Amino acid sequence: MRAVVNEQVMSEKLPKSVPSLAALRAEIDRIDEAMHALLIERSEIIENLIKVKGTQESGSAFRPAREAAMMRRLVERHRGILPLDTVESIWRVIIATFTHVQAPYAVHADLTVGEAAMRDSARFHFGFTVPFVPHMGAGPAIAAVAASKGDLGLVPAVSVAGSGAWWSALEGDKAPKIIARLPFVERPDHPASLPVFAVSHPAADAVMAEVEVHSVRVSGWGANAARTLAPLAEVIAEPDGAFDGAALLISVPQGQTLSAITDALVKAGASVRATALVGSHATRYTLAGTRPVAAAR
Repeated sequence: MRAVVNEQVMSEKLPKSVPSLAALRAEIDRIDEAMHALLIERSEIIENLIKVKGTQESGSAFRPAREAAMMRRLVERHRGILPLDTVESIWRVIIATFTHVQAPYAVHADLTVGEAAMRDSARFHFGFTVPFVPHMGAGPAIAAVAASKGDLGLVPAVSVAGSGAWWSALEGDKAPKIIARLPFVERPDHPASLPVFAVSHPAADAVMAEVEVHSVRVSGWGANAARTLAPLAEVIAEPDGAFDGAALLISVPQGQTLSAITDALVKAGASVRATALVGSHATRYTLAGTRPVAAAR
């Protein structure tokens, strides 16, 4: 009773132009109902999309190029007190869930970097409806993706001790490929900040090829070669006994070429033994403070 009286007193003290608490709460209810109605409308469109495609076969409808563009637009138009983390996570759940409704898929995750970090990334980007399948190693996760029609694999996009050159499993023509780098929008204190490659059987209309990713095997790999590549591209290196050198995963940024990078390697004293395109993804998109910045790679 006291709370009701205090609320009435507060309302009486507000200027006449300020809406009452009851009016504001009614507005919130109206918006909530409108958002729910829009989600239902979206589901009806997805249902029609399934009919147009003719079937609801198992396989991922994940479209990294479209989703990267959607996330960039979301950041650019966002304003107000609602944290960007919340807005992005809501959109990710909506997108991933409707994608799963359209064509069911699972997410196979390599836990070698730590279960908590990888699970946070999977849940932030794909929600709880999409099945999460843990694996201890990139190899088993990629093998599961390869055996599926359209499942996704999540593999750390950073060097992890003992992981080996897992990307060699992506070299065959029919092998899965890297199709995205998550998070789509990087920023300080991101709740799912672990850099992750998404691996899947690529669909031609879904590929974002701003950054090409190549498997490169070299001999004569050393500190000088590593220093030479550092300003040119992001590189993950693993020892490679076959060539007495290293197996490299090189992310070639937009505007750069693999040939220029391999030429730099040769000048640094390394010999390039083999190369293979193993995927691509969107240019890294970062937030420096409150302003979006397209990273160089």
